[in-house]
Amino acid sequence: MFKKILIANRGEIAVRVIRACHEMGIAAVAVYSDVDRASLHVRKADEAYPIGPAATSESYLNIQKILDVAERSGADAIHPGYGFLSENAKFARACADAGVKFIGPTAAAMDAMGSKTRARQSMERAGVPLVPGTSRGLGSFEQAEQVAARIGYPVMLKAAAGGGGKGMRLVQAVADLKSALDAARSEAERSFGDSEVYIEKAIVNPRHIEMQMLADEHGNTVYLGERECSLQRRHQKVVEEAPSPIVDPEMRRQMGDVAVRVAQAAGYTNAGTVEFLVDQQKNFYFLEMNTRLQVEHPVTELVTGLDLVHLQIRIANGERLPFSQEEVKLRGHAIECRIYAEDPDNNYFPSPGKITLLLLPSGPGIRRDSGMYEGWTVPMDYDPLLAKLIGYGTDRDQAIGRLTRALNEYFVGGIKTNISLFRRILSNPDFRAAKIDTGFLDRLLKEKDQSKDVQADTQTTEVAVIAAGMFAALGPSAAGAGERVSIGSADKPAPVSNWKTAAQREALR
Repeated sequence: MFKKILIANRGEIAVRVIRACHEMGIAAVAVYSDVDRASLHVRKADEAYPIGPAATSESYLNIQKILDVAERSGADAIHPGYGFLSENAKFARACADAGVKFIGPTAAAMDAMGSKTRARQSMERAGVPLVPGTSRGLGSFEQAEQVAARIGYPVMLKAAAGGGGKGMRLVQAVADLKSALDAARSEAERSFGDSEVYIEKAIVNPRHIEMQMLADEHGNTVYLGERECSLQRRHQKVVEEAPSPIVDPEMRRQMGDVAVRVAQAAGYTNAGTVEFLVDQQKNFYFLEMNTRLQVEHPVTELVTGLDLVHLQIRIANGERLPFSQEEVKLRGHAIECRIYAEDPDNNYFPSPGKITLLLLPSGPGIRRDSGMYEGWTVPMDYDPLLAKLIGYGTDRDQAIGRLTRALNEYFVGGIKTNISLFRRILSNPDFRAAKIDTGFLDRLLKEKDQSKDVQADTQTTEVAVIAAGMFAALGPSAAGAGERVSIGSADKPAPVSNWKTAAQREALR
């Protein structure tokens, strides 16, 4: 077994991997940027090394700096977590060249599945069901126009190297196609350094369901059941659950068999996730493969009783999977909420700052994977994910009840969080009835925005009526001769956060 593992990441996932290392008797090495010196993952690790300024290009994305720390610390393996370098084939190759084991798939498998167009080509050859569209990048607007006319509107433009909703555009009609294609290419180039864009038929009100799989280095591949990931905001997952409320045993077997075929076609090893879109008739189509551990892996761990990080490490160590497909059993139901440092009342802009008070939920069926603590200052330089709160029960209703209770116990002072959003989601009748799709959350938030607009209009009218009444009763002297009446602090606007300004600029792109 490995003696020492370097975790090339930060935040809650770094803490998660460090804990797994300690459970297996393995020393854990942390790396940190200047602003992360006091982070929880640094405190939990056996050793910690600085790797540069806050900018990711100079720290967490700097391959040479991370490999230098691996050599200095004597680490014999690197776990990349998710994000950052986790799906970087160049990093996987560099680890192999340096004689350090990369805990994840091979660089060749990443190359095969990292580009969505190359993945579609590979899946076509393997006979995997695909959403109608192109399996190569669009060469011109005229080609896009022809394909869209053939498969029918609405269509979706997608960046070949995409992720997180970047480089995606929904197009409802031909009149919007040219501008959407230009915008998708431009965003793809800015986000990934690759402007390749392809086109797919847009499935109306689909569900997003993914299948967790594991493959060892001896040819054994299994699937561990599905996760429902349909609750998304701007193509980013917000709530995940396992199993999916609409997947029955036969559909699970069919999707699992396809996921195994996808992994084997790519020569895949270690943990990975095959993602599907499912239409209203429960037909499923291959979407993409994530060649890493997923943020939402805890819900699968709870319903299978398996530790995915332990298994990742054992697979990377050359061990065989300790169970067969027939031995994988799903028990109960689990739901995960992603707790972010963001302001629900200000268009969910990030909310960095010092955590002045932290009240933590606990009790039966509650798991909390976290990278924060009271007194820690949330930096403005990274993704605002703070923690994941997971509720587990014997069935979906109990999981919802336990998670609702835990959310009511959870309080983070000093910064804004999205905890209130989850209380609203879990109390929604359609969510409780599992009537969800990828547009559910956008519709829910739109309803709230409309109700806020009505409330604001009502309040403005009431203030105006009261002010007019006071002025009529008291006369001009109420404001002082020649002075201007100022309500609130309109004469002295509050300072604007640099992070908020940057986020606003990004939203306008």
